[in-house]
Amino acid sequence: MSDLSQLLQQLAERTSELESEDAWPAEQFKLLAESGVLGWVIPKQFGGSEISGEELIDGYLQLSKACLVTAFVLTQRNGACQRIANSENEQARETLLPRLCAGELFATVGISHLTTSRQHLAKPAVQVSETDRGFVFNGLVPWVTGAKFADLIVTGGTLDDGRQVLAAIDTTLPGITIADAAKLMALNASQTGFVTLNDAEVPREALLFGPVEEVMKQGPAGGTGSLTTSALALGSALNSIEQIGIESEKRPDLVAIYDSLNAEHQAIRNDMDNSGIEGSPHNAESIRQRSNSLVLRASQAYLAASKGAGFVVGHAAGRAVRESMFFLVWSCPQSVLNAALREFACMID
Repeated sequence: MSDLSQLLQQLAERTSELESEDAWPAEQFKLLAESGVLGWVIPKQFGGSEISGEELIDGYLQLSKACLVTAFVLTQRNGACQRIANSENEQARETLLPRLCAGELFATVGISHLTTSRQHLAKPAVQVSETDRGFVFNGLVPWVTGAKFADLIVTGGTLDDGRQVLAAIDTTLPGITIADAAKLMALNASQTGFVTLNDAEVPREALLFGPVEEVMKQGPAGGTGSLTTSALALGSALNSIEQIGIESEKRPDLVAIYDSLNAEHQAIRNDMDNSGIEGSPHNAESIRQRSNSLVLRASQAYLAASKGAGFVVGHAAGRAVRESMFFLVWSCPQSVLNAALREFACMID
């Protein structure tokens, strides 16, 4: 992975621009393309750099420290690219991956209804029926980042027999309606909203996985509770911690606060690096719990250290606090949520 220092500086300098109404990180993605970041998860045979999992996690951490919303949108785009790259659909791989690598296409994912969102419903959120030509999709995909800017949405649904499919769906197909993005507490520039599928006929050539039971277990690891979400949380936390560090140069009372938060960050980072080692007690779930806790506390410490100025709209501390709340709802498994609730209630084990 090449030196990212110039890219990170450019992203950090422009992150406040993404707070404006109807913002979208188009210019940021041009910078990512120019820096080769869009090739991180693309196999070399299709023009990518295909970096290691460890390098990818480190890259996400650095990017989220500079600009969380850009990093988040990138994870959704990369999630789509990884599923295309890991499918056995050679036509899709050869047709789509070079253009995705070059930034000529933008792809995103709509898979929360297959993982953490709407799992309580008796009827699947997206129902699929098979035809001679492919599959017909009906239902609502609840959380799709950048849907209005996407050429492709990697999403799936469930057949009557319980099997599931995952496909790279062209957003121009008849029957696809993309709603206006939801107004969120933060990260509005991710332009995340829902997509309705009404008798949307998806050709068999777009199929990536399935029909198979539990389609999300096919292909690359990731999703709920994965290290990707933790990496973004740690990157966001590190930004707040470093801002406290800068303030501590003028205020000695903050030195101990900075040292404690920074040491905790480093400990989680080290445990994340070692989580894949056999026998390690630090799994993805425990890393996510600790990362969530740290990003919430670090951002609030940043706000407190900023005093009244941090409470004024437009200050970076206020944005950090709002953005930290995102990790309570983004791909957050019940066990991680329960741990957060217990911490809020001071029910510490």
